[in-house]
Amino acid sequence: MTSTLSVFTDSPARHLVCRGCGAQFPLAAQHACYECFGPLEVGYDAEALSRVTREQIEAGPQNIWRYAPLLPVGTDPDSRVTLDPGLTPLIKADLLARELGITGQLWVKDDSANPTHSFKDRVVSVALTAAKALGFTRYSCASTGNLANSVAAHAARAGVPSTVFIPSDLEPGKVVMSAVYGGDVVAIEGSYDDVNRLCSELTETDEFEDTAFVNVNVRPFYAEGSKTLGYEVAEQLGWRIPAQVVIPMASGELLTKIDKAFSELVEIGLVPDTEWTVFGAQSAGCNPIAVALHKGTDEIVPVKPTGIAKSLNIGDPAAGVYALESVRRTGGWMEYVDDDEIRAGIELLARTAGVFAETAGGVTAAVLKKLVETGRLDPAKETVIFNTGDGLKTLDAVAGRVGPSHRVKPSLKSVREAGLLS
Repeated sequence: MTSTLSVFTDSPARHLVCRGCGAQFPLAAQHACYECFGPLEVGYDAEALSRVTREQIEAGPQNIWRYAPLLPVGTDPDSRVTLDPGLTPLIKADLLARELGITGQLWVKDDSANPTHSFKDRVVSVALTAAKALGFTRYSCASTGNLANSVAAHAARAGVPSTVFIPSDLEPGKVVMSAVYGGDVVAIEGSYDDVNRLCSELTETDEFEDTAFVNVNVRPFYAEGSKTLGYEVAEQLGWRIPAQVVIPMASGELLTKIDKAFSELVEIGLVPDTEWTVFGAQSAGCNPIAVALHKGTDEIVPVKPTGIAKSLNIGDPAAGVYALESVRRTGGWMEYVDDDEIRAGIELLARTAGVFAETAGGVTAAVLKKLVETGRLDPAKETVIFNTGDGLKTLDAVAGRVGPSHRVKPSLKSVREAGLLS
């Protein structure tokens, strides 16, 4: 694959840098440091970023590519592999705030409005645009569902073959939504961590040398797509950062990148210098990052995931230690909730904000409730919570709890007897 800087000449990105030891590498299909095996992320030219203005962004397209001057790829529209996700609703959630006793402004950033109904469209658009620049000719991923949906859809629109790998016990809706785009869907008898391990091995084979695994060999670019959620929230709030955010965690990468986006906006001067607090949300069935925080340690002990929040079921989270750093640095906290609390969280968000979230969103809503009840979150401060996917993908979670409230015959008499005319 192409590994020279030339394919990124119009980009503010300059190199890959190790999060652990700081070693630098060319912009290439590489995700681990050759010195210490730490994870890599994209390093930027600070001067190039400093030239970006609010007016430049606001004049851009109505999707994530308005932030192309802050991203490693995508400056040229013809270079993009994309469904043009982004600019999803930021919903003022007054009824939810009132029910939970929150007196400050409360917002729900609803990323279920993206083309394949999850935030993964953001990361895939950035990752596959990089993959195209690097010369890859097939697209792939290891996925708990939403990522596979997005990779398959992006590949279909681009006319590129795809092969996505998923655990065999995923929700039926997510399986169908991956398969309908016509690529290969490979169900693995094992957990997501087993799937991810296999994909890492496949990247080393001759048969997959032309394949971009968005969350393996082009992961540094993939991760940068998550920053657009932070950029959007700040822009939608009138170019300011909310005091508190509550973010669901699987690998922990989304939380770290939203935090990074806020830091970058301050450094560039696009928003006022301010403080914010980051809170993380996990399912009790897969909570290794939150448990480490509660124990006061950096040691994240892998777990075998259980529970209904399958999109968050990463038992060995790659960015867990960095999520801990973000939460501790900002004075935040992490909590986890069980399956019954998750179901109640889905219903709470739907009933008070009109947002039907998948199980990950139920986790976030239920954790918000717990953070208020335990006094960890300041109810007087402005807060944004993130819903990352559509409830239509995880119908089984609440199918047994909701349904018709009345059954009547097709007559006024029947409707009156049911008390609907009183």
